[in-house]
Amino acid sequence: MSAYFIAATGTDIGKTFVARGLIRALRAGGREVAAIKPVVSGYEPSEAAGSDSGLLLAALGRPVTPEAIAEISPWRFAAPLAPDMAAAREGRSLEVRELIKFCQSVLAANRDVLLVETAGGVMSPVSSEYLVLDWMVALGLPAVLVAGSYLGTISHTLSAIDVLARRGLAIASVVISATPGSPVRLEETRDAIARFAPQLDVVALPRLAPGDLEHTAFGRVAKRL
Repeated sequence: MSAYFIAATGTDIGKTFVARGLIRALRAGGREVAAIKPVVSGYEPSEAAGSDSGLLLAALGRPVTPEAIAEISPWRFAAPLAPDMAAAREGRSLEVRELIKFCQSVLAANRDVLLVETAGGVMSPVSSEYLVLDWMVALGLPAVLVAGSYLGTISHTLSAIDVLARRGLAIASVVISATPGSPVRLEETRDAIARFAPQLDVVALPRLAPGDLEHTAFGRVAKRL
């Protein structure tokens, strides 16, 4: 079995969109795929189908039920904030050891490919003491790093690439997901990042119509998983 983090340089970048596209591409190639998003902020039970967890389940061909949501996303918080802040709003806390234990239990299952979607960016707090990066290092999985194409993303993306490398984490691919309204062309952003990270596969992913998960970028990344 192979497993990968779907991580990002920041929040609302497109992690779930990329995860869904990869699920579709992998399944189309005959791979057995599982996906989890253990920690979700901004979760509203009445809108479960449109939540990140619900969208992942739909991509996997699974029904979106409360039980299925709880299975792939055990930690769900209402406030659309970093997990530690969202948990505090509810008088709760997130124990990173339990988060790691949960991921390890899923990893132990017999599957072909497992995608683990993180929360926020790689340097976002996941608890009062630990960052998403610490969670990633504890599991040691390679990552698909998702970045935007907004002005400033080159610095953010190269910084994320550097910190992942310094902590010994491999990057399977970097996906530049188009940011709506960006004054910078998607291809220019991709080329600039690729120029400073020549060792990595940097892929440009344009905005697609709602519900559309067909693009050659997904197939290209899927071949590396």
